[in-house]
Amino acid sequence: MKLPPLKALPVFEAVARLNSFSLAADELAVGQSAVSHQIKQLETYLGEQLFWRSGRTLSLTDEGRQYLDAVSSALLQIERASEQLLGHEESRLRLSVFSSFAVRWMVPRLPDLQRLHPQLDLALEMSSENPVLSDRVADCFITIHKDSPAYSYELLYVERLFPVCSQDYWQKIRRELGLEGVDGDDISLTPADISRFPLLSTHSIFDRAAGDWEVWYKAVEQLIPRHARVQHFSHMLLALEAARFHQGIALTNDYMLSTRKDSEDFVRLPCHPVMTGDQFYFAWKTSRRQERGIQLLRRWLVSQAIEGGLRGEAN
Repeated sequence: MKLPPLKALPVFEAVARLNSFSLAADELAVGQSAVSHQIKQLETYLGEQLFWRSGRTLSLTDEGRQYLDAVSSALLQIERASEQLLGHEESRLRLSVFSSFAVRWMVPRLPDLQRLHPQLDLALEMSSENPVLSDRVADCFITIHKDSPAYSYELLYVERLFPVCSQDYWQKIRRELGLEGVDGDDISLTPADISRFPLLSTHSIFDRAAGDWEVWYKAVEQLIPRHARVQHFSHMLLALEAARFHQGIALTNDYMLSTRKDSEDFVRLPCHPVMTGDQFYFAWKTSRRQERGIQLLRRWLVSQAIEGGLRGEAN
């Protein structure tokens, strides 16, 4: 059996996942020169360049991306097989997470986490605001701020908002705009079209009334029309439920529609999205980086974000 330098494989996976030689060195608790040596050794063995390096910019080559898919899967299988034989004790973790993210994204995926890592006992601590990073609150966090030097952060998602409505309400919109006979792929709605219907607004996104719709209209250098009917809700969960029950058009984000059921219940309207400026991170205390439960959860969250298309917006 002819195998590549095996010590280099987890190093390659860490560099590719973190997109950084220095961050990979910190995670693996080795020097950056050791990381560079392992990558060079692997590239020499394969006869292929795995990374493009341009100044401080690092990215996978096409060959590197293809190799990463295979290596990540193989390493995960080895990890799972080893865990089963070792019989690891359960790792109990408290994850503090925004209520909407917990309900719409985390909870539907918990069976997958439990199936892959049955030794991980995860308790969710829901928060309506950005959580205080403290062991008293939780062991790890989903947060939008990177303001504590004592913590490490893994980017999961860069938030964008886009208008949605229910399937039935979409048919109503088409009727009122005279678009019933038009193929859906050929429809493009203008901000003026949108303003003809109730705008369901979430206060908590920008902490001001109709702030989400103000930003959405501002993206195309317009103001909310005076005639627009705005219905106010404190949280996105409420606004989206109102949209589900045919009450108007809501602005929502990718993770709120990340399950099959939600994606089928709603129609994403054919008009522009807007970035909120918020970035969602998984955060854990750097001094606890060697804890197996935290690392298992971190890797699982990243893999789910990539699989669900969230990580694709985080570049």
